[in-house]
Amino acid sequence: MLLDPRAPRFAAVITTAVLAVALVTGSTILLLVQAVIFAVTAANPRLGPYGLLYRAVVAPRVAPPTELEPAAPVRFAQLVGLVFVAVAAIGYLAGVPALGLAATGAALAAAFLNAAFDLCLGCVGYLALRRLAGRPMAARVPAGLS
Repeated sequence: MLLDPRAPRFAAVITTAVLAVALVTGSTILLLVQAVIFAVTAANPRLGPYGLLYRAVVAPRVAPPTELEPAAPVRFAQLVGLVFVAVAAIGYLAGVPALGLAATGAALAAAFLNAAFDLCLGCVGYLALRRLAGRPMAARVPAGLS
């Protein structure tokens, strides 16, 4: 499955906002909602709520993508995000706010890097693991080759 790379970046913008609010407020509920969104998107990036919003609202108003990216790195990145927000929620629920703050801050930093600079740390990590395993894959391919 290949994806328009602008959809995960759009999702990262929303995720950045959600995690910033969660960091400032310490909202466990917000972290749990984001965890569900990460889980759904990791299972199938096409069904992720932010991706659905992108396809319904943004995609019809912009030119078609010139390149596409494989879904596997995006799925891996969503799983990493899920782990961080789950740890953050557990930290807050267990009465260890420092853990909640640290894990939320790490997830926020990663989301911000993707949103602002198109640098998906989870995707980079996935591609590095593939190279180490001797099974490299392209990060993006021209849209006409799909």
